[in-house]
Amino acid sequence: MSLSKQLRDLVSHRVTFDYANGCHITGYVATVRPAEGEVLTIVLSHVEVSNDQGDVIERHREMVVVPSVLVNYRQTEGPSARQR
Repeated sequence: MSLSKQLRDLVSHRVTFDYANGCHITGYVATVRPAEGEVLTIVLSHVEVSNDQGDVIERHREMVVVPSVLVNYRQTEGPSARQR
């Protein structure tokens, strides 16, 4: 079964996403987008963000997450942002 199919099967379920630094995002899967093909975003509702000790550090009514591994980041605005 593909990862996208597994993620689509989670709609209406409460799930927890675990991160390498020990943080967790827990919430109910409201929808996945796009409706077909590779899942690019997941909309969660009733969201709690917890630290590595399980303490809830943030709560959100709704949050969009990208179910993918972060491979890079770059500054695109600000006093020291440079064109690459």
